[in-house]
Amino acid sequence: MGMGMWRNGSGRLTVPGADPGLDRRVDLEIAASYGTRRRGLLGWAGIEGALLITPCNSVHTFRMRFPIDVAYLDRELTVVDVQTLKPGRFPLPRWRARHVLEAEGGAMARWGLRPGVRVIIHQDAGAPPPDCRPV
Repeated sequence: MGMGMWRNGSGRLTVPGADPGLDRRVDLEIAASYGTRRRGLLGWAGIEGALLITPCNSVHTFRMRFPIDVAYLDRELTVVDVQTLKPGRFPLPRWRARHVLEAEGGAMARWGLRPGVRVIIHQDAGAPPPDCRPV
């Protein structure tokens, strides 16, 4: 999907492996409206999969309850940078980034998500779940 095509909801993130059979698939929540992008993972106790915030090129971890991994993606969904952030951090924006993936700290290393990897994102069809609707 191109820019502006994303909507709040769920989907799957695929991180390509060294061999096609080694692809890692991760459950994904998508935050595309102003309200859901602004809220991000604030108030969450944890996350099993990942959260895609789009469009986005910067995040912060003020009032977060746990360390998170952040992957910055460019227009082609290629990882520009990955970092682990403790609560209370405000890193510099990544100007080439158009989307941000957030996950629990340590998850992205396990998934093989690193700079240069191009991910695939599939959005589920249908209406977004009630907890993802814009406020």
